[in-house]
Amino acid sequence: MTAFLFGVLSSLAASVIVLVLGLLRGSRPLWWLVALGSRCTGTGLGRVYRLQSAAEPDLARDLSRARWIKVLAGRGNVLTREAFSPVWSGVLPMDSVQVLLPDPHTGTGSWLERRSRDVGRFDAGFTPALLRSQIESNISYLSRAARTQRNFELRGFDLPHTCRVIATDRVAYLTFYSSSEHGRNSPCLYVRAPGLLYAVALQLFEAAWTGSSPVASAA
Repeated sequence: MTAFLFGVLSSLAASVIVLVLGLLRGSRPLWWLVALGSRCTGTGLGRVYRLQSAAEPDLARDLSRARWIKVLAGRGNVLTREAFSPVWSGVLPMDSVQVLLPDPHTGTGSWLERRSRDVGRFDAGFTPALLRSQIESNISYLSRAARTQRNFELRGFDLPHTCRVIATDRVAYLTFYSSSEHGRNSPCLYVRAPGLLYAVALQLFEAAWTGSSPVASAA
């Protein structure tokens, strides 16, 4: 049931991305319509970054102002980069920090294995075991870095490997992965609370959190 709900929510939000990207490729004045439409319809869309990686400076700013943080990621590399340094520095106590990563201990037929095969089709250096080992490395990193946050939880999931969500009590950054490129090269939606897309981001996270399980570091 959780996988079904996750798939439905992913399809809904992916449809919104298709519409937004169509406008993005159009003329600049169309963005006035996007802003107006966002305000009138309550979608909460603030901006679109052409590349997920381009959002990191703004992400760092929003994380430094957050009361709580929820992360659903396909690999978790962003958690080890500069954007998250305010969170692990120890000077910003949070009400809660919840992180979901694919469970690296799943076996044959898992969604992690399927994503590994997808990436291997367009990245010749990507072996089936590489994604698993990268996730394990990030889990090991978090087991030390996250000691500064007393209310930190890390769990693993085995669900469709389709999106990244980074949400705070104010905003969310929402990226949907393509089967033909790395997530860092995908567009990223910036959405504000309250709003439809912000609610979708939280629902995606909660759908994955339900049924997930604690993941221990291999280190």
